[in-house]
Amino acid sequence: MTPAFADKDQGTARFQAKREAILSAAAAVINEQSAKGMTFADVARRVGLNTTSVTYYFQRKEDLATACFSNTLDYLQNMLSEAGGESTPEARVAKVVSLNMARLARIEAGEESEFALLSDLRATDGKAKAFLMGKWRETFRMTRALWGENPSRAEKDLASARAHVLLENLFWTPAWLRRYAADQYDRVEARFMEIFRNGLAPADAQWQPELLQIAHWEPQPGRESFLLAATRLINELGYRGASVQRIASELKVTKGSFYHHLDAKDDLVLQCYRRSFEAITTAQREADSGEGSYWHRLSSTMATLLDMQFSERMPLLRTTALHGLPGEVRLEMLDESNRIARRYAGTISDGIAEGSIRAVDPLVASQMLMAIQNAAFDMHKWASTMPRERAIAMYASTILFGMFDDRMLDA
Repeated sequence: MTPAFADKDQGTARFQAKREAILSAAAAVINEQSAKGMTFADVARRVGLNTTSVTYYFQRKEDLATACFSNTLDYLQNMLSEAGGESTPEARVAKVVSLNMARLARIEAGEESEFALLSDLRATDGKAKAFLMGKWRETFRMTRALWGENPSRAEKDLASARAHVLLENLFWTPAWLRRYAADQYDRVEARFMEIFRNGLAPADAQWQPELLQIAHWEPQPGRESFLLAATRLINELGYRGASVQRIASELKVTKGSFYHHLDAKDDLVLQCYRRSFEAITTAQREADSGEGSYWHRLSSTMATLLDMQFSERMPLLRTTALHGLPGEVRLEMLDESNRIARRYAGTISDGIAEGSIRAVDPLVASQMLMAIQNAAFDMHKWASTMPRERAIAMYASTILFGMFDDRMLDA
């Protein structure tokens, strides 16, 4: 399929150079403000053009956003194709991690521009959405193929969980990697891949989590029903895609009812984040107050949160919504996310000292756990095709037991 943003003059070198500059500027705007918040005027200003000049390359804002997302997917597919040439699943995954870290190092050095985050991919419409989602499905299949052929249903299910966790960790890495100096990137890559290779559990660890009792997080009628509907829609459509009208329609109420409960949409997103963070912290506290090893506490926390995500009774708000929030508010939410990650890091550190958790880098491991718990909502349909306990075990195993441990095939 030839996308709508293609141009008859795109073969000339001058055209290509200017087009790439516009795409680079647009990607930066999307990452700061989301695709819906992007304007031609802002993009034009960043490349030293007027708005009319930008429309010569992309007639509509939607065409420009589609081209940015397509660019990101092309890059991912090129990485996956290169990694596919390695001889084993472990070598293929290591290659993807290495290629991605090298890209982030070039961006940090100013040698390469950022690609547009895929947060708003589902908020696109019509033919653009069909084109991009088709390309995303192909990207996912290529990622899953890193583990080779999948002759059984169980092996395909496990490979799907692994593919999702790998991609989500690649997407989340830029959010926490900025805390490291560029000359530490090689070390971070090694620690990151070591967790993918061997997980957090020692060889004799058993998967016997306890689902924690945090029943008071069940949604109640009224204001909390808005939080639930908004969380689901924002997870599915992104911040800009989940309009007030869509949220009100989901609940079969008027926009006036929405504003009766909340002052503005930004207030809604903040409340959703705070509720999600409180749910995670409550699960962590419940685990800490119980008995058992630190491994048991960590696995029980993760199992409980994944159960919430897969059951959809109160899903956690994805970090993708951050890109639509004002800068100061976004930083506040990232700080809160890092506080939760550091609590995971503390549990992991105590488990290492106790001997119930493998010796890993606690800070890197904690961010990898944040990535999988926040993104697990995307896999709720996958999880619905099997018993919940099996879905939780398979998904959690990707980090807790590593990407190449098959014990959960028989879970």
